[in-house]
Amino acid sequence: MKRRALVPLVTYPDANSEAVAAGAAAAAKLLGAELHALALVADIPDVSNALSRVMLDVKAMERSAEQRSRDARQRLLDAVVAAAKAAGVEATTNSVTGAPDLAGELAAAHARYFDWTIVGWEGATHPARQVAEAAMFGGGRPVVILPHGKAPASLGHIAIAWDGGRACARALGDAMPLLEKAKKVSVLTVLDEKPLKEKDAGQRLAGELERRGLPVAFKAIKAEDQAIDTTLQEHALEASADLLVMGAFGHSRLRDFVLGGATKGVLTDLRMPVMLSH
Repeated sequence: MKRRALVPLVTYPDANSEAVAAGAAAAAKLLGAELHALALVADIPDVSNALSRVMLDVKAMERSAEQRSRDARQRLLDAVVAAAKAAGVEATTNSVTGAPDLAGELAAAHARYFDWTIVGWEGATHPARQVAEAAMFGGGRPVVILPHGKAPASLGHIAIAWDGGRACARALGDAMPLLEKAKKVSVLTVLDEKPLKEKDAGQRLAGELERRGLPVAFKAIKAEDQAIDTTLQEHALEASADLLVMGAFGHSRLRDFVLGGATKGVLTDLRMPVMLSH
């Protein structure tokens, strides 16, 4: 069965860079998936009034912003096609137009039809972060976030952040096709961040994965005075993991997202490729 990955491309107000196109193509190849690029094109609502028409040509500003969004759409879609061809990945493209504040919801609605959503992270304040959050909590599929749009060189070593909770279990299930091909799997459990319902949760998971024939190692770690997201990413990087798999914690509230500590931290200070599932 063919697997398919979606890369939503932000075109407004700050468009994704072409590095995201190259990273998405490289990630799709690692995932063994075809790539579908979806450009999110801005339809700027008319906010003009009598005063603004006298003082500013608001209509002209709206048309200019929409044109920049359309130009970015073509540039990014062309970049995806070129990058996918160079990587030997099949690619398709499409675009959808909507109000800028609905870009995340549009991406989430499309994400439900794919195996993965790939997002190029270009800074904590870039609008791609909002798209990632919306796809994560509204798409129902795992989201792979690439720091600065760059994919890892391989997926030979995958680290799993594990506390025995529901979201972690969902992430584990979503990552299983990748774990089955990995040369090494590391289970990471932070002991001092919150009370664990099962003190041996990490060991139990490592044992279960080992019974399935996976090359797994367990490591208990302590955050001490460090943020949990930093702790997990630093230990995964120290172990030379290519990808960190995590459960995403949080819920939506009137288009705003209330994020769990680790999830918010990763989206604020992303240091390595991370796959998040909710």
